[in-house]
Amino acid sequence: MLSILREAGWPIWPLLATSVLGLALIFERFLSLRRGLVMPRGLNEQVAEMLRNRQDTPESINRLERNSPLGRVLAEVMRHRHLPREELRNVVEDAGRAVAHDLSRYISAIGTIAVIAPLMGLFGTVVGMIEIFGSYTPGGGDPAQLARGISIALYNTGFGILIAIPAMIAHRYLRGRVDGYLSAMEQAASRLVRAVSSHSVHSREGRS
Repeated sequence: MLSILREAGWPIWPLLATSVLGLALIFERFLSLRRGLVMPRGLNEQVAEMLRNRQDTPESINRLERNSPLGRVLAEVMRHRHLPREELRNVVEDAGRAVAHDLSRYISAIGTIAVIAPLMGLFGTVVGMIEIFGSYTPGGGDPAQLARGISIALYNTGFGILIAIPAMIAHRYLRGRVDGYLSAMEQAASRLVRAVSSHSVHSREGRS
């Protein structure tokens, strides 16, 4: 491995740093976007039970908000449940945008790495070509310098592509996972809004 790095020349080091950064971001996102952390199982039922049993105290809502990203959205519904339905929907959309921003953290950076890695590899190819042309003199070429230029060009091109492929796959996969979570959260929030509206109607009828 060390011999490959030496033969690839100095342009390989920025690529190597980019690959380490990309792997760190991908690993962090895969850990953070686990379904159990984003949308805990049974949370919708817990909130519905909280509403039925009139346990929707400020402390309970604050605990719900700290529970998970889905909890943040549902907590906003519970916190503003007395608003008209249209205003409540706007509140949920604002909360959804904030959650979407947090869930999408670093995903754009992974996509950027997928784009720039081949360009960095191309830069290494250019450096290698310069080495190749520098090996030619009026009296003939230097085989060692020629071989080094070819090594720099090929290793950097290959390494750039090698970084870009998994980064692009991870970017598309994580983007799809976030979109799936947001769609499921929207459906859960809509169900809770309907439940809150129905509960409010029943409460008014009971008082009357």
